[in-house]
Amino acid sequence: MQYRKDKKGNDISVLGFGCMRFTRAGGGIDIKKAEQELLTAIGGGVNYLDTAYIYPGSEAAVGEILQRNHCREKVYLATKLPHYMIKSIDGVEKTFQEELRRLRTDYVDYYLMHMLTDTATWERLKKMGMEGWIQEKLASGQIRNIGFSYHGNAQMFQRLVDAYDWDFCQIQYNYMDETSQAGVDGLRYAHAKGLPVIIMEPLRGGRLVDLLPESAKELFRKDPEAGTPAELAFRWLYDQPEVTCVLSGMNSLDMVRENLKTASNAAPGCMTEASKALVARVKEEIRRSVKVGCTGCGYCMPCPKGVDIPGTFRCYNAMYSERKGSARREYLQCTAFRRDTSSASQCVQCGKCESHCPQHIEIRKELKTAVRELETVPYKAAKTLIRLLKLW
Repeated sequence: MQYRKDKKGNDISVLGFGCMRFTRAGGGIDIKKAEQELLTAIGGGVNYLDTAYIYPGSEAAVGEILQRNHCREKVYLATKLPHYMIKSIDGVEKTFQEELRRLRTDYVDYYLMHMLTDTATWERLKKMGMEGWIQEKLASGQIRNIGFSYHGNAQMFQRLVDAYDWDFCQIQYNYMDETSQAGVDGLRYAHAKGLPVIIMEPLRGGRLVDLLPESAKELFRKDPEAGTPAELAFRWLYDQPEVTCVLSGMNSLDMVRENLKTASNAAPGCMTEASKALVARVKEEIRRSVKVGCTGCGYCMPCPKGVDIPGTFRCYNAMYSERKGSARREYLQCTAFRRDTSSASQCVQCGKCESHCPQHIEIRKELKTAVRELETVPYKAAKTLIRLLKLW
């Protein structure tokens, strides 16, 4: 196992265990199976475990497994505050104490504001008293490091990085999100600020493995040096020194063993020129199935009405290159779960974006099509509920 330093000099395994995708059986988590997988990973050097309050049964399962096997002190535990469900600082404290009970511990190593979407949301939390609460927990040792997880564009991510003296952050990042979400610009910005960056969705929920176009899979079959699609995606991340830890939602022993093997040779520079060329060819095959030729460059931004144009096209394309349901969920997450929404339906057809697009995309026309596909009745209902309950 390779390790990289966090802000305080601790050694973090480059492979982290994402505990959202434990196998479920009989209405709950299959504890015996999860225990075997988790202990195999820890035995192989994994020391960063990531869970969250809203992952059904996950915190409790992790707590039970660690306590039963007396290995709490061998790992760094990360979990998340569902601030969008909480309206007062008393509610924050109540939720945090519940998480400690679930995890069977008296401290959390890495605590995140879960899905912090914009600076307006952070300002709301500050008015609630969040800064004082965080300082109290850091001083008492109940929280060792404070950070946030993020879905959205690079510009807002960078503003959030600057909004507080964070200890770390977590972003969605993979070779298909290099210029979308926080992207490589966000990754490098956080690193330059001294923040460790934890990576989620390195395989886009498995879609860079299971749902690759057949033409992309053929590239792997023809290249005996390529390794598996998962191995290539992880090595692409490990090759970047700005990446601290890559989370994997491992739910089989084969997956754990393969990822441990990849992580054993995970130093920057682990990507050969041939591997980089293969990634480029795979990306091209994936893009052949997309609807809009948006590269995510961001020249069309900012939109006067707040539309996340690159984000909309990313999700619209994902409906056809991946799965419609997952693409719509990502769109809801990235556009509606924020104080200042960024839905494509906010477009007023001003045309400013088109004058700056280097790909000469008919953005206004494509946004209308994307709205029809992405802003379905369930989306509209969910967005209305989010606004009513202020779940940003």
